[in-house]
Amino acid sequence: MSELKFSDLIKPVVIDQKKALRVTILGGGSFGTAMANIAARNGCDTIIWIRDEAIAREMNATHINRRYLPDYTLEASLRAESNLETAVCNRDIILVAIPSHSFRDVLRQIKPFISAQAIVSLTKGVEAQTFSFMSDIIREELPEVPYGVLSGPNLAKEIMAGMPAGTVIASNSELVRYAVQQALHSALFRVFGSDDVHGVELGGALKNIYAVAMGMAAAYKVGENTKSMILTRALAEMSRFAVKLGANPLTFLGLSGVGDLFATCNSPLSRNYQVGFALGSGKTLEQATKELGQTAEGINTIVQVNARAKELDVYMPITTALYEVIFEGAPPLNIAVSLMKSGHRSDVEFVLPHHQV
Repeated sequence: MSELKFSDLIKPVVIDQKKALRVTILGGGSFGTAMANIAARNGCDTIIWIRDEAIAREMNATHINRRYLPDYTLEASLRAESNLETAVCNRDIILVAIPSHSFRDVLRQIKPFISAQAIVSLTKGVEAQTFSFMSDIIREELPEVPYGVLSGPNLAKEIMAGMPAGTVIASNSELVRYAVQQALHSALFRVFGSDDVHGVELGGALKNIYAVAMGMAAAYKVGENTKSMILTRALAEMSRFAVKLGANPLTFLGLSGVGDLFATCNSPLSRNYQVGFALGSGKTLEQATKELGQTAEGINTIVQVNARAKELDVYMPITTALYEVIFEGAPPLNIAVSLMKSGHRSDVEFVLPHHQV
């Protein structure tokens, strides 16, 4: 008897084709593909933009993303398109799943084709040098466009395998939140709403820092007590920093905060975790990055957030210690020492009066 899956127990959501949303996903990576597949399964008219024409043709012929998700068959109705104008014109929602270093450039390319489309970022990261989050870039490059950000503990392969998961769509527009929920919410993928755009976005970007720390800790074979302390102090740092930037600290108790932090810090498959593990094993950043074959987003985030935290006078001992270990040659023991500082602080931020915290 074959193994029973969650997806066998639940019927797919079917949307009236006459009212089907027109959804485009920019970027053919694993997460963008997983979101495109959900939208297509939900009955949306769905296009995924792939920069390489040959890869787009192959995906249309085989219904497989051979590079990123070779083990999964995609919905037959999902169309891959290499022409950006065709992919973007006359659509309802544009989901942007482009790496942070290319995000602004792609928005500039689609600007001539934007009319009434909503733009939603699926990218977790910070733009180097400018310390701009993806919502900032959307506002700067497409100032008249309704926008949002999607973030949560969403490992693409688990989603494709039909394992239940949840995410958060954050937008100041109720219509944007509703449209994204219509496009992506299903029996196996729950989409929650929020109006705290920066809080949701910060959770997705900042957690990469602590995945590096957890990878280093794993290399030193630390115990469960220590891992738990890293996670909870990381959450404290994240919320402190975010509140300074105007976010709601309660956002970090949800999927985009503690949920994403837990998933990333406990996944040895995470690029940030792998880089941290290599660094904790005595390798240089150059060696660790070369082995990985690409730069982990968390390394850039450590640089950006460490500098910004100093400017804003935000106490972030783990981030500071990571920066000193990776870029200034400090011993890895400094990270452990940073966890043990300031013993008179509350273990939960914003609970005790300010002078005690």
